[in-house]
Amino acid sequence: MRFLKNPNWTVAILFVYTTCMYIYFFPRNHEMSNNEKWAIIGVSYAALVCLWFLMRRRQRLRRERENEAKKQR
Repeated sequence: MRFLKNPNWTVAILFVYTTCMYIYFFPRNHEMSNNEKWAIIGVSYAALVCLWFLMRRRQRLRRERENEAKKQR
């Protein structure tokens, strides 16, 4: 599954999954206040953004290591 190493695909899949779960489950949940629901949504999307940045950094560092290894050969 080479395409899942691309941070854009991975985060996009998680974004769609998270959004679908919110659309399906949050209207049915009457135990939480609206503020709690929005806070959970915000934190989840913020975590996805952080994940995207970290995965891009990891991918960039991996490319740099591969380029350095090729230059040393």
